[in-house]
Parts: sequence; C-alpha cells; structure tokens
Amino acid sequence: MVRQAYDDLAPSYDDFTLGYGYKYETWTATLLARVEEEGLGGERMLDVACGTGFSFIPLLERGWRGTGCDLSPAMIEAARAKVGDRAELVVADMRELPDLGEFDLIWSINSALNYLLSSDELIATLAGMRRNMAAGGLVLFDLMSLKTARAFFLGDFTVEREGKKFHWKGSFSPQEAVTAGAIGGGRLEEIGKADVVDTHRMRHFTEADVLAAIAAAGLRCVQVLGEAEGVLHEELDEEAEPTAVYICRA
Repeated sequence: MVRQAYDDLAPSYDDFTLGYGYKYETWTATLLARVEEEGLGGERMLDVACGTGFSFIPLLERGWRGTGCDLSPAMIEAARAKVGDRAELVVADMRELPDLGEFDLIWSINSALNYLLSSDELIATLAGMRRNMAAGGLVLFDLMSLKTARAFFLGDFTVEREGKKFHWKGSFSPQEAVTAGAIGGGRLEEIGKADVVDTHRMRHFTEADVLAAIAAAGLRCVQVLGEAEGVLHEELDEEAEPTAVYICRA
C-alpha cells in the first residue's frame, strides 16, 4: 500500500509538501548542525526513504557523498531526475535494508518511519541502519508527535501550490480520539485528477516505544529532541511540539 501510494504521488509530491509549508533546506541545516554538535565526522550519508531527494540534496550541496533509498521506484526516478549521478539511488524497503555501505550519517526525515505499523517493523528498520553504519557513525530520524498525528488523522484540509490543489481527509471521525500509539492515516486527492487518490496508513510511536526499539536494534539513543517552528528543544513535548527527533550511536 505504501509503495503504491507514493508511486502515484511522485509526480505531485513536491508540490504537496512545499505547498504544505515544508522547508527542506532549513530543516536539514538544523538537523545537520545538531549532529555536528554530537561529533559527526566524515562525509558519507545514507538517506532512508529519501523520496524525491529534498532530504539529501542540501547535503550534496555541502559536499557530502550521498546514497538514497526508497520503496517507491517512481520516487527514486524523480530524485534521479534532479541529481543525475551525483548520488547513488536504490529501490529498497527500509524494513529490509540491504548492505549499502558504511555511512557516517544515516537519517530518515519527514516522518517516513511513521509508515511502519508495528514495533517489529521499527526494530527491523533501525537494525538495518545499524548494519550500514561506519565506526563512529550516527543515526538520526524524526517522527510525528501525538499533536501531529491528531492533526493528520482527524484533519480535513486543502493545500494549493502553483495551480495544483490537494485535499487531505483523515481516517478518524471527529468523534474519535487519537491516543498515543494510534494507527490512522487518511486519503490524499489531487483535485481535478480523479486517478490521483492515495490512501496512507501511519502509526504514532510513543517515546517509550521508540527508545525500546532503538535498544532492541543494537543502538544507543543519545538525544531525544522536540521541534516547534523549526527550533529544536532539549525535551520532547508530544502534546505541544509537532516533531520528535532521535539521534543514536552504535
């Protein structure tokens, strides 16, 4: 289901995310600065669930050697159209990551890991990242908070950019409560294109869920951060901050 949704969405993905207000260059710079504070060294990075490339292109511009992988062949082709041979791009399921190399930084941003629907899938994904880490490497990923899960699972909103309109309808009814650990999602429709209607299923993972999965995957969590308006905070408040950020070592 996830692959089909993103294959269908690939031609319009950039318009939807940019129309929603996602600021890739600012967010990647903020995250990179934080891992540099953690002693990040080297220049080899792996972007897991890289989408159309927005999450790794800013690092290429800074001189990083990048590899990206995504479940969706259409997303990979969209990324390749932007970067050519400046990055190695691979179709791969993050739950079954192949050995792609030894990387100083492995990350997955824009809440891609919320598409994992069980703790076992999260552990498998993190273990795959662990296998691809270079000595002294770091893993960073972000997840939607409970606040954001409620906004999407209950949401009904329209996004517009450069003449394209998208309508998101959450899977929960207004009478339902979105609680910690909930599985939900929604339908994304490109208005005027009846064939572009994608169903998305996601899970909210609590901080306790994530910390347990990190440990089970053989990683050690060194930072749990909350984000609000692009600023990272030293403690995560799931009710007030849209995004949770985790930084791990082997």
